[in-house]
Amino acid sequence: MKDKSKTNKITLLEFEKPLAKLYEKLDDLKRLSAEGKIQMQDDIRLMEKRIETQQKEIFSKLTPIQIVQVARHMQRPTTLDYIDFIFEDFIELHGDRNFSDDSAMISGIAKLNGRSIVVMGQQKGKTTKENIARNFGMANPEGYRKALRIMRIAERYEKPIISFIDTPGAYPGIGAEERGQAEAIAKNLREMAELTVPFISIVTGEGGSGGALG
Repeated sequence: MKDKSKTNKITLLEFEKPLAKLYEKLDDLKRLSAEGKIQMQDDIRLMEKRIETQQKEIFSKLTPIQIVQVARHMQRPTTLDYIDFIFEDFIELHGDRNFSDDSAMISGIAKLNGRSIVVMGQQKGKTTKENIARNFGMANPEGYRKALRIMRIAERYEKPIISFIDTPGAYPGIGAEERGQAEAIAKNLREMAELTVPFISIVTGEGGSGGALG
């Protein structure tokens, strides 16, 4: 697994606000240690443990709506993040060979522990501009038909499939309905039931409606 640690500031949800001061103290400790002014490794570990303990306490008592807020958090890893962290030699495959390429659906081939696999999943953005380009992870019919094309490739060449699910649902726009949104999802469900290769689905965020199933 690759080390892709980032230093982006964490955006806390309302019920996580009690952690804010602890994170500030942790940042101060890390800054002082990095500047070489004082060795703070023991204090850093203690603060990290304290944060972990309080996180467990907070997250063990979440209400249903708070769970939804966590699932929809803008800083959750996306499908491409997981692909970058977990797999090697990822090659993205585009298009449904019928209408267009849907950027809300990622698909391609990669390697996991030296073995070739097929990977796919909905892709959200991390900024407003990216989310508009990715349609907030809501795939059109061409996205589901692209996924079907990739699944057929996996079946033909006997490659296992790993699917990441993170979507509020299939795109409900007029154009999507005109191009057969329901038919595309239904066809995927039928053909997935007949696949003989191993198929692992992982819900990484929200999984809304038939858009998550297809």
